[in-house]
Amino acid sequence: MALSQDEVLAGLAELVNDETGIPTESVQLDKSFSDDLDVDSISMITIVQNAEDTFGVKIPDEAVSDLKTVGDAVNFIVSAQA
Repeated sequence: MALSQDEVLAGLAELVNDETGIPTESVQLDKSFSDDLDVDSISMITIVQNAEDTFGVKIPDEAVSDLKTVGDAVNFIVSAQA
């Protein structure tokens, strides 16, 4: 069963928190991974891999560069589940 946007956001916030220590409540749809959350490229790779495992989706390498904000990632995961 596909998860809602809110469920994916909550799960992604946990993954970001696990990797970076950023509080889950700071991980909002409009936040930029690099500018607002200071997620570096190495951490982003780990977050993407963990998101693939957690949500059962495949995020191609070429798509990762388009995931600028948390909302981009949430929308990608929600649509990839369908």
